[in-house]
Amino acid sequence: MKTVKVYGPGCKRCDTTEAMVRDAAAKLGIAIDVEKVTDPRAIAMAGVMSTPGISVDGKLVHAGGLPDAAKLETWLTA
Repeated sequence: MKTVKVYGPGCKRCDTTEAMVRDAAAKLGIAIDVEKVTDPRAIAMAGVMSTPGISVDGKLVHAGGLPDAAKLETWLTA
């Protein structure tokens, strides 16, 4: 099971990013555990300078804006 964290204050883009992560995992048949991180200090400590951010298994893979769907699938299958 992969651990995915979505970093952001809870804005519309952050919610959309979380939905994109869940949809991509379901499409690929990958079991994931999604955690939303909304604490500003935790977001900064993760190295996210622009939200939304995404980490997969502890590795920051995206920050700022909505992720590309194809790249999202690549991150989840890596």
